[in-house]
Amino acid sequence: MDNITGNDTSLTPVMDYVIRQLTTEDEPILWEILHHGLSSPGKKPLPSREIVHRPEFARYVEGWGRAGDTGFVAHHEKDGTLLGAVWLRKPTEEPDAPSELALAVKSEHRRHGIGTALLTQLVRANPEQSIISLSFVAGKPVLRLYERFGFKVLEAKPDAVVMQREFQ
Repeated sequence: MDNITGNDTSLTPVMDYVIRQLTTEDEPILWEILHHGLSSPGKKPLPSREIVHRPEFARYVEGWGRAGDTGFVAHHEKDGTLLGAVWLRKPTEEPDAPSELALAVKSEHRRHGIGTALLTQLVRANPEQSIISLSFVAGKPVLRLYERFGFKVLEAKPDAVVMQREFQ
């Protein structure tokens, strides 16, 4: 698959980025971006890096590259800085469960269209995925992004939101 380039003209200066498909060698990138995804809006500093190795989070990355793992990563076009990633993964503990979606953009690059570009690329590249589910910490502004892509809230708890999208 070709790299996709993006140009967000609402930024000053303009940020150019490249989106490419994740490979089996990208597990370290996913650990890093997962860490950034666990930060809450306006909350500094980031949580400890060890948090990503807790089972409820590690399952999204550990052993990346198994059958069904797919996704995309965004890098700054000029210096290669990691901006964000989106990926799908089938839960191993529930083989009949839908693939789970993970999406994170580094906090300093959020609200500039990178998450939208990543999610658009993932949805277009995986039309065979009939159902995708996701969950995230309640209160994150990303809820509106997922709703624009047709995800519906299945369960809203004080500390988490579970959404699902069914494709036609």
